[in-house]
Amino acid sequence: MSRAGAPAEGATRTGISRAGTPRTGAAPADTSSTFSTSSTGAPPARGDRSAQTRRDGRTNGTGHQPPGGDHTAGMGQDRRAQRRQRLLTTALGLFTTRGYTGTSIERICAGAHVSIRAFYEEFASREAVLIALHNDVARAGMEAALTVLSDPAAESASTRERITALTHAYVDAVTADPAATRIAFIEVVGAGQALDDHRLLWRGLWAGFLTGEAERAVGRGEAVPRDYTLAMVALIGAVNELMAHWARDSGSLTRRRLAGELVHHALATLGIPPGGPAADEGE
Repeated sequence: MSRAGAPAEGATRTGISRAGTPRTGAAPADTSSTFSTSSTGAPPARGDRSAQTRRDGRTNGTGHQPPGGDHTAGMGQDRRAQRRQRLLTTALGLFTTRGYTGTSIERICAGAHVSIRAFYEEFASREAVLIALHNDVARAGMEAALTVLSDPAAESASTRERITALTHAYVDAVTADPAATRIAFIEVVGAGQALDDHRLLWRGLWAGFLTGEAERAVGRGEAVPRDYTLAMVALIGAVNELMAHWARDSGSLTRRRLAGELVHHALATLGIPPGGPAADEGE
């Protein structure tokens, strides 16, 4: 539940229903064609002929791809994907050991065996790398929550049961890689305006999600009726701080205990009395 911006790289737009159930829908794509023709099959206008020539050059002037064209393009995409992943993996290690501010683009490129020119083909800046790493963790947390809600049993579950399941799934997802957890909850703080804006958008998404869960609890008569908007912003802050605390010293705090404490905070925010350690920790 990191205070972050909506996924900056081709993410779907996600909304939260008033019942607390997320709904997703892909942003519409531009389906217009660069090489449109009339219904009679007329050739492109004069201004389009240079583009038509470039297209014919790629298809041997026949309108068909040359042999192996798709295979070659696929290999190129695979190489770029591998290069991007090497940059992200290297940056993750360096940001974790040296800190974000102590890591330069040159050092990332050297570690990933990628030229600086190639770096800028993948990322606009060092901040863009950090945003991508943060998104990996933030998306994992949201996807874990969506998986819990996709279970038909979640529809009729009590608020306590639902919050417990959501919290444990979230914690398991965002702590799967302790290095990535550190990036998402420690290194992003104070890393620049772009990161601040990015985190604020993610915070807004989670605030909507949690407010929907609060409204569901009120509708079931399980929570105190009131406006929970600010309360959920405060809860997100508590989640972020506890996650950062775990990332700094994961050896002294188990994931189970961390999740149990977060469940306790969430239920307290809703005015639901604690059900004892066993209930809080999902036993």
